[in-house]
Amino acid sequence: MRWLMMSLVLGCAVGCATWPSEVWRPIMLPEARTIDYRDPESYPSAKIPVNKAPHTVASLPPMSSHWKLSLDDAIRVALENARVIRVLAGQTAVASGKTIYDAAITQTGIDQAQARFDPALTYKQDWTRPNAPFAVTDITDFRRSVIVSNPSDVVLSNFGLNKINRIGGTAGLTWVENYLRYPGGGPSVNPLFQAFGAAFNPQTSDSLALSYSQPLLQGAGFRVNNAPIVIARLNTEASFFQYKDSVQEMVRGVIEAYWSLVQARTDLWAREKQVELSEFTYQRELARLDAGLADRKDVAQAEVTYTQFKANLVVAEAAMLAREAALRNILGLPPSDDRFIVPVSAPTENRLAVEWDKLVKLAEARRPDLVELKIVLEADQQRLMRAENQVLPQLNAFAQYRWNGLTGTMPNGQGLASPAGKFTDWTVGVNFSVPLGFRQGRAVVRQEKLLIERDRANLDQAVHAAIHELGATIRDLDSAFKQYEAYNRMRKAAETNVMIQDQQFEVGRAIYLNVLQALTDWGNAVSAEAAALLNYNVALASLERRTGTILETHGLVFHEERFRAAGPLLHRSHDRDYPSAIVPTGSPQSYPASTDPAENWFKLRSPVPPLQRSDVRFLPPIAVDRGR
Repeated sequence: MRWLMMSLVLGCAVGCATWPSEVWRPIMLPEARTIDYRDPESYPSAKIPVNKAPHTVASLPPMSSHWKLSLDDAIRVALENARVIRVLAGQTAVASGKTIYDAAITQTGIDQAQARFDPALTYKQDWTRPNAPFAVTDITDFRRSVIVSNPSDVVLSNFGLNKINRIGGTAGLTWVENYLRYPGGGPSVNPLFQAFGAAFNPQTSDSLALSYSQPLLQGAGFRVNNAPIVIARLNTEASFFQYKDSVQEMVRGVIEAYWSLVQARTDLWAREKQVELSEFTYQRELARLDAGLADRKDVAQAEVTYTQFKANLVVAEAAMLAREAALRNILGLPPSDDRFIVPVSAPTENRLAVEWDKLVKLAEARRPDLVELKIVLEADQQRLMRAENQVLPQLNAFAQYRWNGLTGTMPNGQGLASPAGKFTDWTVGVNFSVPLGFRQGRAVVRQEKLLIERDRANLDQAVHAAIHELGATIRDLDSAFKQYEAYNRMRKAAETNVMIQDQQFEVGRAIYLNVLQALTDWGNAVSAEAAALLNYNVALASLERRTGTILETHGLVFHEERFRAAGPLLHRSHDRDYPSAIVPTGSPQSYPASTDPAENWFKLRSPVPPLQRSDVRFLPPIAVDRGR
């Protein structure tokens, strides 16, 4: 038999490469030598949200379909739709990689670490029939031997309850019951074996043991054994602050996208006025040409100016649609819903009085990225403590006290049982082991110390970078505000210049190129003034973001944001459950809605009201004879 099995194994090893695959397929799976893939349409379909085709400069909806949206409402809509946190990236929004479920997922690690201290209930029961043959001397002829067996039915039951405490000790309560029965009444060949083997048939031996084991060096102590729980809580904190950091960036992105849309709408208004004024001048020059009061060069110059401003208007419309699309994206809205978003929150022009030292201290204490690095350092300290404990020798004290019993049936058929509690035993001992040299333990301790130094250096660098970011933001604030003041004066001067140049051209005292330059300067001044003030408001949001207070500034808070878990308890009510998501709540009130579009805050008005112009006969450009 032994040689047959060896031949079979060798045949399998040698022949598996040459035998047909059909022979081995039921026994061994074939090698994967091709890439199997399914048709893409066979995969489950993803949910497609309600959406419509986006608007373009060639398919604008009616201007009467407006959605007046304040900045506070925009922030609220973004948070309501933020299962996945989006951040602004140029002219679009992208996923940050953070979701409202991340912190709750990480929090499950706390219960996983605490599960080590939960009581453990074990139960094991085996049914066996040993029937091993053995040789004995034949009692009829002591020169011969016979092969016999002693079959028996054995039922072994083991029931235990163990509990690890917070200082590393393990308490156990174990009940062992062993049932033994000889189906044939015991061996009959050897009288000596028969005398002792069949005294009880059947018989049951049992024992109840109470034990306790306590580490005295390695693995001992409250702090060491609770370190995994502390680390799990720190990981949850770190995950929460990572999520909070992404939410802060999303709110800042909403503010930037909102003010960018206001800027685009202001620029669009300026380009529309440029087209309106240049069209008026073009039509006037056509009428003057028909009356013999102008020549073709003035008409040609006016037409070039008019068409140039119309091209600029198309660019402004496209920019406005792109800015609105970016705002819709970060708000979690479809590309279009047949409405124009009309911002109705006015920007602030109050200059911020900066207190540098307070800002730096505020950022050091509140910035989520800095808080996360501090948490990493705390977790490193816990791991170092555990590593130092693992270097200690292993010295465990053990104690056990056991109550033994025996019951069975005698050969005469009567039962017999030992008195309860009469047969007891106990064990007390100490286990000691120590690796010579502690090479591995000391290497782990050295590694943890180096990790602490590295993470401390990362924290110092993050604080250094945060201070420079604050400095750059302060410079941006002052620069934007100073530019706003300068462009405000420039706009007023440009309005006056357009009126003067237009009047001078109308009476023939100036060339049309001066009017063109005046209109260009005025439109640029209107756009630059709005851009400077809105950049100032974006810089204010960036300052709040870089100090870690942008959510609180806008009235947003996280309720029960850390260590929130009811546990798997049996409650009749359904008001307690594991956290499924962590979302900020509150009603933003920093930028309430007004009655007018936000761009009206800039007091937009035409530099040359049409009612103040002389009445001229308007001719459509298509009706002009270019050959004259």
